[in-house]
Amino acid sequence: MNQLSQEEAKRICDKVMSFSKADECNVQLGGGSTGNIRFARNAVSTSGVIGDTQLVVAVAFGKKQGITTINEFDDASLEKVVRRAEDLARLAPENPEFMPAVSKQSFQASPTFHQKTADIDPEFRAEVAAYAVEACRKNKLIGAGFFTDNNGFSCIANSNGVFGFQRQTGLDFTCTVRTEDGRGSGWVKRSINDASRFDVREAVDVAMDKAKRSLNAKALEPGRYTVILEPAATSDLIGNMLGNFDARQADEGRSFLSKKGGGNRLGEKLFDEQVNIWADPWHPEIGVLPWDGAMLPRQRTEVIKNGRVNSLEYSRFWAQKKQVAPMASHGNMIMAGTDKTTAELIANTKKGVLVTRTWYIRLVDPQSVLLTGLTRDGTFYIENGKIMYPIKNFRFNESPISMLNNIEEIGKPVIIAGDEVPYQMLIPPMKVRDFNFTSLSDAV
Repeated sequence: MNQLSQEEAKRICDKVMSFSKADECNVQLGGGSTGNIRFARNAVSTSGVIGDTQLVVAVAFGKKQGITTINEFDDASLEKVVRRAEDLARLAPENPEFMPAVSKQSFQASPTFHQKTADIDPEFRAEVAAYAVEACRKNKLIGAGFFTDNNGFSCIANSNGVFGFQRQTGLDFTCTVRTEDGRGSGWVKRSINDASRFDVREAVDVAMDKAKRSLNAKALEPGRYTVILEPAATSDLIGNMLGNFDARQADEGRSFLSKKGGGNRLGEKLFDEQVNIWADPWHPEIGVLPWDGAMLPRQRTEVIKNGRVNSLEYSRFWAQKKQVAPMASHGNMIMAGTDKTTAELIANTKKGVLVTRTWYIRLVDPQSVLLTGLTRDGTFYIENGKIMYPIKNFRFNESPISMLNNIEEIGKPVIIAGDEVPYQMLIPPMKVRDFNFTSLSDAV
């Protein structure tokens, strides 16, 4: 049952709705398998495949709702889960922000499935771990990492005739490499939908190079520096900001997009003109499902255009309250860049700091999106276009809003799934001035 066809999924959804006696019924059905292999201290520690399929049923009587889940699919079990949801709905208080089930929608298929990824098997996973382990041993380094791949499906349906079905694949790989004495550390992350674009050798070699080059780090005085942020660092910082492009948060005065005296800052120029960010479920490299959790169809949306706030997300409830069209939540984010590599950004820098990644980020002030966090796994001093030596890690206090107003150069976007954001991003490295490092950190 882990992998259902469209016909099998629809049959289950139709059966569930036929059992329902509620005013409306919404169904979400999804499943598949996830393979994994983990290694640490240059040895494989765990591997396996996990499979599951889950059905979520949500019903409503008026404004009273009930939601239940199950992973059994015989007729008796399907009827049981519907009755349980209806019992809960009858007991529930009315939801003052209840929105009825969406009307019938059409969804344009997006590129979320790649056969090469679906074909990943235990041998493929073993080869990924073997290369990482053997390469680290040869170089007298210590490697640890985790590789996962998934092959699944998502299906939605409701009593108004909504139906959507799509298969999904993806893979994720992280690798941390340390020197034997623990004084040097490198890291790499690759998140890709299509396995044919994944090169474990390229990824592991990056982490090993960072580890070797980060030995004997020198202390640099905290302060404001010109900084080159690699995509992993950029995504975590900007991702924290992009999660706040919600109209309700702004209108209620709870975000940096709130306007003094009420309302929001839609249409205002808040960033450098080079900043262009959009969402696109049909992007060939980071396609996502063409619907969101509310069963609304996603669309290509300009979020920031030439530095201006171009759109905000409106939930169905808030859109009705403000008498505007609702907007589906975004599933990915793409930021415009150039053809410049990180090496070219370094070559154009007189003095600066190269940051591999950021870590342990926390929000200090939601009104300015002031963030604090640490650099990690490879921080280097640049002078006259060259990396001169590794430096000790910093704590920083910085807002991505300020950062996106201090851009000097932007590089070529790459796929990255930030640790601090729930979606994939296609995002470039960038050089920014006056980045605020507040103290040193002894951690590597």
